[in-house]
Amino acid sequence: MQGIHLFELASRQAEWLAVRQAAISGNVANANTPGFKARDVEPFKDVLEQTQLTMAATNPKHLEIDASGISATALRQDAVTDQNHSKNTVSLEEEMVKSGEINRQFSLNTSIVKAFHRMMLSAVKS
Repeated sequence: MQGIHLFELASRQAEWLAVRQAAISGNVANANTPGFKARDVEPFKDVLEQTQLTMAATNPKHLEIDASGISATALRQDAVTDQNHSKNTVSLEEEMVKSGEINRQFSLNTSIVKAFHRMMLSAVKS
């Protein structure tokens, strides 16, 4: 039987979100710094592809989907080319949108971990 890696995965995403939050806050802090280039981290999808977690069918009735049968949407890489009067590339509106995304992802991550923890506790108690 394979181990359950949900907590490890959630931990990795929380670390990634913390790093992204630091990058975005650095962008906001340097919004008026002349020549500053806005930064962001690589998408979590890329980080996730570097891990060795694989899906496993634990029941023969589970659906079998091979890699060629899954249609994935590629993440769009937005290159910031607009410069403001101080010749930096920070857009406060975009940084606030990214900050909201990070907040929602943190909340979702926490909710999933809490639900999975409750499920595991109820399984152990019964």
